[in-house]
Amino acid sequence: MKLEGVYSVLPTPFTESGELDLEGLKRVIDLFVGAGVSGLTALGVTSEVARLNEAERARVLETVVGHAAGRVRVVAGATADGLRACVDYTRAAREAGADAVMISPPRMLKLNSDAVVRHFAAVASAVEIPIVVQDYPPISGFAMEPWLLVRIAKEVPAARTIKLEDPPTPFKTSRIREAAQGMDLGIFGGLGGVFLLEELMAGATGAMTGFAYPEILVKIVRKFHSGDVDGAAEAFYPYVPLMRFEFQEGIGMAIRKEVLKRRGAIACADIRPPGAKLDATTLAALDRVLRWSKV
Repeated sequence: MKLEGVYSVLPTPFTESGELDLEGLKRVIDLFVGAGVSGLTALGVTSEVARLNEAERARVLETVVGHAAGRVRVVAGATADGLRACVDYTRAAREAGADAVMISPPRMLKLNSDAVVRHFAAVASAVEIPIVVQDYPPISGFAMEPWLLVRIAKEVPAARTIKLEDPPTPFKTSRIREAAQGMDLGIFGGLGGVFLLEELMAGATGAMTGFAYPEILVKIVRKFHSGDVDGAAEAFYPYVPLMRFEFQEGIGMAIRKEVLKRRGAIACADIRPPGAKLDATTLAALDRVLRWSKV
């Protein structure tokens, strides 16, 4: 199964009392599916997965798979520090009906390339499901070189899709393509979409990010894949300021949820503690960038 196009990373909406807002999650799913995305990613980093307990993880995934109802594919985050937990998350994702899982290298002391390959191989051996290898050093604490990502793809056939979030991502995409020597790999750009066009030009096959206006990403990717690079550029560059603003470190998820609230998808934009709340200055700046972007 080849994963390509735009996969929207879903937020996890909460009520004002901090409980899961599953009806809000369903509205976000409908908004994103209506925008033309190829798939949805649940339980990702920007889904606040680290702030969910085990029961909540299961409820979120069940809701996403059930409400997507086969309209688009579903990828489930299954990263864990230990192999056993990672296998358990992966098996639970498959049993819930997810089409693939997304996994980062485990956080561990003295992690090396051989250990990373063994980790992905062990998960693939235990559970038959496609794996998206998430290359995001801030989460794993381990930077995977292009040759290592290609080695994983060669030795673990289930893991031939990469979510690339180690900038400069366009440059790294090119190096992966060179090392792959024609191997059929899927490469998703992330990082809020801020380098999407350049990633596509370097050989990416799509985007996997939670940008609150996925219809813009869909338009960019479709135009590029149809051969209309200039049209893709015209669809991309006017919205880079909005992507950049939304992807601010530390407050990006709060901004994204605020935008989704304004779009009518969720009723409450709160993120779970510890997490920053938007101040008046940031909200005013958001008003301005939204007006300028004319979304």
